[in-house]
Amino acid sequence: MKATNLVDAHHHVWDLGVRDQDWIRGEALGPLRRTFSLNDLAPEARAAGVGATVLVQTVVVADETPELLRLAEDSDLVAGVVGWTDLTAPDVAEELDRLRSLPGGRHLVGIRHQVQSEPDPDWLLRPEVLRGLAAVAAEGLAYDLVIVPRQLPAALRAAGLLPQLTFVLDHAGKPAIAAGEREPWEAELRALAALPNTVCKLSGLVTEADWHAWSIDDLRPYTRVVLDAFGPGRVMFGSDWPVCTVAASYQQVVGTAQQLTEDLTDEERSSVFATTARRIYGLER
Repeated sequence: MKATNLVDAHHHVWDLGVRDQDWIRGEALGPLRRTFSLNDLAPEARAAGVGATVLVQTVVVADETPELLRLAEDSDLVAGVVGWTDLTAPDVAEELDRLRSLPGGRHLVGIRHQVQSEPDPDWLLRPEVLRGLAAVAAEGLAYDLVIVPRQLPAALRAAGLLPQLTFVLDHAGKPAIAAGEREPWEAELRALAALPNTVCKLSGLVTEADWHAWSIDDLRPYTRVVLDAFGPGRVMFGSDWPVCTVAASYQQVVGTAQQLTEDLTDEERSSVFATTARRIYGLER
């Protein structure tokens, strides 16, 4: 693909001077305990040929999404925002409308919640959550799934109950790459992929591998499963910057994804690195 034609469908920014990121705990995540801004990302993206990105929420705080929307409104790089709102709130539909009316609200393309942190593996199936997800669909937004493998069965059921909503699986459902395990992740991912209203992000794999000793061969079996299950037309690349930097640089992540997809046709690679994200998130709007 030509330079600046790539879409990075998943990255973050945060300012520790505005609020803490309480998920950044322990020595291993120490390099992330600083502010990461769009000014930090922009030269990395340009060097990798990325011309548009999707900025994704990081914390369950209502004030964060309006801040991300304002960043997108003032940015030539950010084309879409996946924000957060309380899906269980009685007024979730009204809140989504409010977010769309804010400065930068036109950039809101999806909603996400840290389901991976919910102790209930069936959190997605709670009646109030399903009602909130239906409101997301009615607003014309996608829903990003950040889950771990044990939550894939609930995601499958939720996606089946809400065919009008597009579910975007972040980080391929976080398979246990470091442990070399593929089941039951593979079987459950394939079941999810069988539903037409599901999409998968080829993102976050380097941080599911051994951070200090991973190789492309470690990631290849999982990438093949994703591409085979969803097809390139329902797969999108995401860097997961700056989280990825604990295991690899931005350039390494982009280059690795390109190597992992080198057997695809040009059209298929265009889907993974641009077209899928633009279609699913409506970035052309």
